[in-house]
Amino acid sequence: MNFLAHLHLSGSDREILVGNLMGDFVKGRLAGRFSPGITRGIELHRRIDSFASRNSIFSASKRRIDDSFGHYRGVLVDLFYDHFLAAEWDEYSDVPYPQFIESAYSTLRDHEAVLPERLLRVLPAMFGDWLPSYREVSGIQAVLRRMSARIIRPNPLSSGIGELRRNYHPLREDFHRFFPELEEYAERFREEG
Repeated sequence: MNFLAHLHLSGSDREILVGNLMGDFVKGRLAGRFSPGITRGIELHRRIDSFASRNSIFSASKRRIDDSFGHYRGVLVDLFYDHFLAAEWDEYSDVPYPQFIESAYSTLRDHEAVLPERLLRVLPAMFGDWLPSYREVSGIQAVLRRMSARIIRPNPLSSGIGELRRNYHPLREDFHRFFPELEEYAERFREEG
């Protein structure tokens, strides 16, 4: 899953939110590296990604993407699912989208001392530009162009928006079937803690 889904699936625990967003930036064993709440958030991030990779609905979405995208199909589906979450935010949260983004950003700024340097560098763009733009297809297109440009070797990501346009309704249906399952899974994990 992509940034927005991880933030949303963190629930109301601020440290879990911080850890869940850190998940892509922290590798290896976690024992003793972070507070228990942040460690739990990183574990949640890893569980969410594992759940998605094993889920038949998510796999069906990946198969909708042209084979020429190879291993980037999962990256595209992650981002497209974030688009559907942002575009239909009110179905999944009682907190208005702009307020949610500002609250999450405030939480992360309060925890800057523990954030990995790479995450710190992208936070202003993530919260000032990327996440607000996820609601529009044009915003997803801009994100794909930036992602493609950051990867050194040739990649097809900048043309990925065509896959969203071509498969918009089936992908949207997949998302609405998949995401409630993922929300339930994440909630059970948070309650175990």
